[in-house]
Amino acid sequence: MRRMRRQRLLPLAVATLALTGGALLVAGASSPAAPSRSQALFRKTLLDDPRTTESVKALLRDRGGFVAPEIEFADVTRDGRADAVVLVDSGGIAGAVALYVLSTDGARADAPLRAVFRAQRLYRAAVQVSGDTLTLRTPRFSRGDDVCCPARMTERVYVWSAAAKTLVRRRMQTVAGPAS
Repeated sequence: MRRMRRQRLLPLAVATLALTGGALLVAGASSPAAPSRSQALFRKTLLDDPRTTESVKALLRDRGGFVAPEIEFADVTRDGRADAVVLVDSGGIAGAVALYVLSTDGARADAPLRAVFRAQRLYRAAVQVSGDTLTLRTPRFSRGDDVCCPARMTERVYVWSAAAKTLVRRRMQTVAGPAS
């Protein structure tokens, strides 16, 4: 009799553990860390900007996208004030899908930030700032490349143009990717 109870209880216990563990995994996956103040501010700035594309706005509003926590502050506009270099991450395999430079260039120091540069149709983008130079890299996939490690990347180098009031592309080239 005891043996029969154990045989019935064992599958029930395993099923309970599996369901409980699965629930914990699902709960953990749906509760990301709270955004920082900077992330929240830049998210609001982008959502309020009429020139932010609807696809980026939808991503930030409802689709799991977020302002990436690695925000760079540098004087890209050469006005003596720090500008924010902000990536929008898809929250999935597409990685960073948009890049913005937010600044008060040409306005009072306490004026609201506004986007002075936008690249809103990217895929797995990475950015690096050195002084007033911004370098944007995106994968250039070839047959056989893994998503993580393309053999080549497209590299675009931008610098500030006071006349155009935005970053202008100085150079574009293909460079070795992480698989090389």
